[in-house]
Amino acid sequence: MIKLKENEFQAITTYVYDNYGVDLRKKKHLIEGRLSHHISTLGFTNFMDYLDFVKQDKKTDEISTLINKLTTNHTYFLRENEHFDFYKKTVLPWIENTLKSKDLRVWSAGCSSGQEPYTLAMITRDYLGTKLSSWDSTILASDISEKVLTTAKKGVYSNEELSKVPKEWIRKYFNDYDEEHMIVSESLRQGVAYRKFNLLDPFRFKKPFQAIFCRNVMIYFDIPTKNQIVKKYYDALEPGGYFFIGQSESLSAVTHSFKYVKPSIYQKEI
Repeated sequence: MIKLKENEFQAITTYVYDNYGVDLRKKKHLIEGRLSHHISTLGFTNFMDYLDFVKQDKKTDEISTLINKLTTNHTYFLRENEHFDFYKKTVLPWIENTLKSKDLRVWSAGCSSGQEPYTLAMITRDYLGTKLSSWDSTILASDISEKVLTTAKKGVYSNEELSKVPKEWIRKYFNDYDEEHMIVSESLRQGVAYRKFNLLDPFRFKKPFQAIFCRNVMIYFDIPTKNQIVKKYYDALEPGGYFFIGQSESLSAVTHSFKYVKPSIYQKEI
């Protein structure tokens, strides 16, 4: 194992924090353990040379690999299903009854390998039914990692991953891929727009969102970064819009203007 020297540890954590907001300043053993073999296979003998490579690399998007290895892209269909139930029973009726433009704007931030935005798209299509064609119902899905976005765009999932997905959804929105996998239907894939996006960057959206899902993402941010990002989320929502975070997360230590609705669900004041 290649040992992580203190100056290398400081350099890596500073770079990742300054550029991506991910706070790894108490994760020295994690960085060493998860990266040592990887940088060795790339031919490096120390972490500093590897970091220089990450900074200069333009072809393979090595920064995505670095972020992937140091964070956890653990997600699955219908994770924290209470949120999807609330979206179906509360958010969508509110959107339908108040939105004259029929331009549904929902953002899955930190979408990982696509399970969350595809679920939102299926719920939305089921809800709108025959009215779907009169709506712009495309879900925006973003992540910092090119690798997980590639997986999400393909929309191929194992039968095991789909085991908890309702059979009606499987019938309507998935096609056979091989004996062990299914693929999201072309029409559903067209209902999700995937973008690479760094949450530290300015939010330059032309129109506000009615709902933003940012679940189990901010666990990697310190309080000042959370304050900054949550304010940008608030500003990016239209009045009455809803903000979802992970059920193991809280905004209790964060300075914000959201109205508390229920655990992990917040609303921008109307």
